[in-house]
Amino acid sequence: MQPLSPDILNTIATWPPHAQQLLLHARTVLFDVAAANPATQLSETLKWGEPAWRPHKRGTTIRMSWKADLGALGLFVDCKTDLCARMQSDFPDAFRYAAPRALYLDANAALPHDALRHLANMAFRYKRVLPV
Repeated sequence: MQPLSPDILNTIATWPPHAQQLLLHARTVLFDVAAANPATQLSETLKWGEPAWRPHKRGTTIRMSWKADLGALGLFVDCKTDLCARMQSDFPDAFRYAAPRALYLDANAALPHDALRHLANMAFRYKRVLPV
């Protein structure tokens, strides 16, 4: 796993320490999921000023941001996907959901590793089916 870029480090430096730790743990899970699938290479960047991970060839982005007003780390997926709804169905208690895009992890909660792995696997392999 590559070190965090200065842009991402500067962004999360404004977050509370526990939120920074959640992001770093979540980041490790995302890269572990990508490493388990040789076809998945991740780009790590800022998207809309927030840390984001996107597979190179197919799949969809997972973005994270500290939401101080909610006291939660937000994980965001493309609102045109069904990922948030599928996660809510598969892991109803892992996050607070705001469909169609947001999954919130309370700041003091433990990282739900299994749920995050599931989300990453679905997102990094996501393929849109276009209407005929």
